[in-house]
Amino acid sequence: SGTMAGKVKWVTDIEKSVLINNFEKRGWIQVAENEDWNFYWMSVQTIRNVFSVETGYRLSDDQIVNHFPNHYELTRKDLMVKNIKRYRKELEKEGSPLAEKDENGKYIYLDFVPVTFMLPADYNLFVEEFRKNPSSTWIMKPCGKAQGKGIFLINKLSQIKKWSRDSKTSSFVSQSSKEAYVISLYINNPLLIGGKKFDLRLYVLVSTYRPLRCYMYKLGFCRFCTVKYTPSTSELDNMFVHLTNVAIQKHGDDYNHIHGGKWTVSNLRLYLESTRGKEVTNKLFDEIHWIIVQSLKAVAPVMNNDKHCFECYGYDIIIDDKLKPWLIEVNASPSLTSSTANDRILKYNLINDTLNIAVPNGEIPDCKWNKSPPKEVLGNYEVLYDEEMAQSDGPERDPRGRSGQSTGAKGSRARDLGKPVLTTWK
Repeated sequence: SGTMAGKVKWVTDIEKSVLINNFEKRGWIQVAENEDWNFYWMSVQTIRNVFSVETGYRLSDDQIVNHFPNHYELTRKDLMVKNIKRYRKELEKEGSPLAEKDENGKYIYLDFVPVTFMLPADYNLFVEEFRKNPSSTWIMKPCGKAQGKGIFLINKLSQIKKWSRDSKTSSFVSQSSKEAYVISLYINNPLLIGGKKFDLRLYVLVSTYRPLRCYMYKLGFCRFCTVKYTPSTSELDNMFVHLTNVAIQKHGDDYNHIHGGKWTVSNLRLYLESTRGKEVTNKLFDEIHWIIVQSLKAVAPVMNNDKHCFECYGYDIIIDDKLKPWLIEVNASPSLTSSTANDRILKYNLINDTLNIAVPNGEIPDCKWNKSPPKEVLGNYEVLYDEEMAQSDGPERDPRGRSGQSTGAKGSRARDLGKPVLTTWK
């Protein structure tokens, strides 16, 4: 095994060559290499083989992999929504204050995912919802694809009928019986900067689900569209207006190869503090962090918490013009390729900091350690939620604290002083 820091080296060049060939055959993706070390990041396809009942491996204590066996419970668009809906219902049954609803039956605290239906299973439910507000716009996404592939927008039932119906029957059938779609209410009032739509890509590391311990990477970024946003129905087919994916935007005429249409999260904070105020900005980021923790709590009961696993997720968040954050999706394999010089530095640091938490001090991996690394190895990560610490904080308080004590400047100061960080995420 090897680490980014290069402290663990290959025993011999022959062994190194054999292992590299073995890894490449098994679908490992090479992340970095120099004369002393190599590190391979396992693809989601390979994880299925590693943990497969028929063809799987028995991992030894010094083998650690970068995905949980059923990571897709969070990272498949349909399963993420399904698990969050189940989580809401369970909290409701328990009488949790988190599941409180307003007079219209909407969740007050847990309304952070756009109204979503699975197709074809929920087709009739979708039609019923669509007819309540026939002027709404919806976005359709294939469940198992990434980089904006197969996504389109609709604002008429006839558009989905044309896509989905078998002309001989009145029932819904997808174009491919294998491919499921989700259809979500489109956030048609996104916060715009310079007239353009953007979303946030945030990195979250989970070292264990039971107890839940996760870390937020401080160096996330915003991805901007290259064309100014318009809700006009005539532009529904223009993906340069609506989809922030770099895989799409880089083909636009106005794409800038120097900055890649990206802003750092710190730049976004500065912009919002200067235009909306510091208190409102802190509240927004507190809500974003809270949403991330709730999404992880939603899947924790069904996640196979294998002791050999850790995972770095790419969270996609959209902020609307009322500064309400929405969870759009979670990526199991956020892109580690770089489109700009700053991108390359960010992603190198991301990999380095991730491995320093997964394999502290560059030592030989050991899946039995308690997975609570010392603060000095966190790098640009900060503890977002620690279930053990939260449970020792005492009884549950207000379900949606806005003090910012759990994250951000105040939370950092509390950790610096060695005090337990108070949290409302219980």
